[in-house]
Amino acid sequence: MQAKSLLIITGSMGAGKTSVLCEASDILALENIVHAALDLDAFGFAHLPSGASSDAVMYRNFQGVCKNYAALGVRRFLVARAIEDRAAFECCRQAVSAESTIVCRLIANLGTMRRRVKRRESGVLQEQFVARVAKLNSILEGARLEDFSVTSDDRSVTQIAHEMLLKAGWISE
Repeated sequence: MQAKSLLIITGSMGAGKTSVLCEASDILALENIVHAALDLDAFGFAHLPSGASSDAVMYRNFQGVCKNYAALGVRRFLVARAIEDRAAFECCRQAVSAESTIVCRLIANLGTMRRRVKRRESGVLQEQFVARVAKLNSILEGARLEDFSVTSDDRSVTQIAHEMLLKAGWISE
C-alpha cells in the first residue's frame, strides 16, 4: 500500500490558497490521480464556549475526515491552511498520518492580497480580515515552513496550481 502524502498550501489571507486548492484538485482528477482536497478552515467555523479550543476541534474534525478518505484508499491529501508554526504543521501531518509532507507557500504582494480579501469578505469583519493580511504574511515569513513557494500575482489559477503540483512532484510535464 502506498504511503500517505500531504501537500499543504499555505499563505496569507488573499494569497489564493482555496482557489489553487480547487484548481489543483481538478488537475489531479484530470490526471486520474486519487486524492482528497480539503480546506482546513472549513472544519473549524464555530463560536465555542469559553475555554474551548476551536483549533483543537478543527484538527479532530480534519482527522476524522482524513480517516474516512483513507478507508476508501486515498493516499494523497491536498490541504489549504495558513500554517503559522511547527505545531500547526505537526497537527496537519498527524491528522493525515502522512509519511511525506510538502509545504507550498503562495506569495503575492500585500496590495493584491488586501484587494482579494476586501472583495471576498464583504461582512462585518472585513476590516479586521484586511488588516490581518500583513500580520499573517509576516508570521509566515518568520516561520519559514515552506519547502518551496509559488507566486500568485498576475497569473492564472491554472498556471499557479500546475507549477505547485510540478514542484511537489505530484504530476509530471
